[in-house]
Formats: sequence, structure tokens, C-alpha cells
Amino acid sequence: MSDRRLQLVEAMAGVAAGDRAALHTVYEMTSAKLFATIVRIVRGRERAEDLLQEVYVKAWRRAGRFDPAKGSPIAWLCTIARNTALNDLRRESRSAELAGDELPEVADETVLPADDWLCASEDSAELARCLEELQADHRRSIKLAFFDGFSHSELAHKLEVPLGTMKSWIRRGLAGLKGCLGG
Repeated sequence: MSDRRLQLVEAMAGVAAGDRAALHTVYEMTSAKLFATIVRIVRGRERAEDLLQEVYVKAWRRAGRFDPAKGSPIAWLCTIARNTALNDLRRESRSAELAGDELPEVADETVLPADDWLCASEDSAELARCLEELQADHRRSIKLAFFDGFSHSELAHKLEVPLGTMKSWIRRGLAGLKGCLGG
């Protein structure tokens, strides 16, 4: 385990014990990456700042659930950040749909997994190389799902393919990435 990861694991244990200084350490070590993850999804700085605060409130409340044996702290926090941003988009979308006279379309609520290896590798050159090795449909689907926050059903509609095809592209693409990244 790297020194940085060990420091973050120890800080997470402190957060679980209610140590505010440990939360500050976690924030200092992770906020830039989490903010980048959120802003990519919601596409608004002010909104992303609000959601980032919500992420750290959730982390404070849930820190006792973090298990370093199951993954890295940054991947755990990145998953919370990503899900928080996606939930915010869904709330906004539903509010807009309900404001109109039409009945809202029932969306696919499938949350795409934010696997540790993908979240932790998000900005790396190795991930970029591996993405380029995927088939074009798989690569595009993964980028739109994981980095732009689209759900399976939104992607199927956007790319005009059946939902089953979209799920298959993402599953095959993730398998290819995992193999390439050694995950």
C-alpha cells in the first residue's frame, strides 16, 4: 500500500471515529478529484460545489461502512460523488418532466457500477490507451456512461439502439478495459 493510500485509509478511520481533523485531511487529499468527477456529470461549477459538500456530509455519516479490504478510499468516495451527481441529475430531470402536461417517461434506474479500478484510473494515460483499443461503440458508450453520467436507457435512446444492445456494449467494453488495465 502506498504512503498516500495508507494516509487516506488512516484518515478515513479517523472520520469513522468522528474526528473532524481527519475529515479535513480526507477533503484536502480527495476534493480535487471528486470535484472533477462531479463537474463532468453536472456540467456546472456552482452546482458541483454544492454536490461536493453533500458528498463529504455523506462520507462523514457513512465512514464507518468503508472497508479498506474491499477497495481504496478514493474509489469509495468517487462512487459516492458519482452517485450523488447522477441522483441530482435524475431529480432535476424528473422535476422538469413533472412540470409539463405530459406523463413522465419511466427511466431505467440502473446505476452503472463505479468499479474501483475504473474510478481510480479515470485520469490515467493507461486508461486512455485502453479505451482507444476498444471497439468504437463500446468506447463511446463507456465514455458517455462513466464520464458524462448517462444511464443505460438514456444512452440507448441517444444512440438509437435497443437497451439490451447498450447494456451489452457497456458490459463488453468494461470487460475489455478490465483486461487491458489488469483489473
